[in-house]
Amino acid sequence: MFHVFGGAAMRIMIVDDCQTTRKLLGHYLKSRGYSVVFAENGLDALEKLSVEKVNLIMTDLNMPYMDGMELIKTLKSDPNLSEIPILMVTTENDTTEKDRAFTFGANGYVVKPVTGEAIANNIKSILRDMFAKGG
Repeated sequence: MFHVFGGAAMRIMIVDDCQTTRKLLGHYLKSRGYSVVFAENGLDALEKLSVEKVNLIMTDLNMPYMDGMELIKTLKSDPNLSEIPILMVTTENDTTEKDRAFTFGANGYVVKPVTGEAIANNIKSILRDMFAKGG
């Protein structure tokens, strides 16, 4: 099943400092027909976003240099990047952290370990919400 977004495969950026997690999520998304871009932390993500166009960002919370919360705040304050939906994928099963993520502008929050099904359902839900808002 290929997910088409504006005539091309939907591009998803995976931001996580753990190479194993990046590979796992990347493999899952590629097997579902998504195009994938990888970043090791928030700063790496911002650098890559200056040259890469993505339709959705999946980010970890706890990372060196720039964590997921700082990344979300930075993206949402940039008019060129603020419309990109963000899915937080983290080990933090904490209501306070989840509330912070949504306050800063995350569109979804999934607790690791994640299943491919949970990721797919969250992406579908985020896209449904975007289209409902006319995005």
